[in-house]
Amino acid sequence: MVEYSQANSGVNMNKKGILIVFSGPSGVGKGTVLKKFINDENLKLSYSVSMTTRPKRNGEIEGINYFYVSKDEFKKAIDEQKLLEYAYFVGNYYGTPIDNVNRLLNEGKNVLLEIEVQGALQVMEKVKDALTIFIVPPSMEELEKRIRGRNTETEEVIKERLDKAKLEMTMLNKYKYVVCNDDPEKAALTISNIIKRSME
Repeated sequence: MVEYSQANSGVNMNKKGILIVFSGPSGVGKGTVLKKFINDENLKLSYSVSMTTRPKRNGEIEGINYFYVSKDEFKKAIDEQKLLEYAYFVGNYYGTPIDNVNRLLNEGKNVLLEIEVQGALQVMEKVKDALTIFIVPPSMEELEKRIRGRNTETEEVIKERLDKAKLEMTMLNKYKYVVCNDDPEKAALTISNIIKRSME
């Protein structure tokens, strides 16, 4: 079951940078593609670190992959309207802290939000000029293979992720750009070129 809610946006519309929304189904390889272009200085990118209540996975780093908080801390951030958007999925919350986004935009950075589709749709409503990019797998079979390859989740959670992915794939037309991740290098190059054109 997926629940979604939002706070008042509070996004600074007089921003100097571009707000980039980067979405795709779980297991599509967003993180792998992202690593290949996030450090390209020509793109002036800054990764907006999301807040989550889910446990840290092996190799993940606090403040780099996510801000890991308790459910009570997350609910406090919701109550204080400190999140641009948030979603509840597979027993955990995920959200985007507003203050961090505004600070980076004001520094002239192009801020990249890697967020759930529900949250992305709400950001699109609030920030009309956001650059929106959706990553798709070569096939649903390949997506299932990638999710199972993690060996980190129960069969129940895997099924929930796959069901959610099928639903998310119906939202493609909401995004300005759709990029297939059949080859992470190619996908990263395509996205880099999209961002460069948007900066002109």
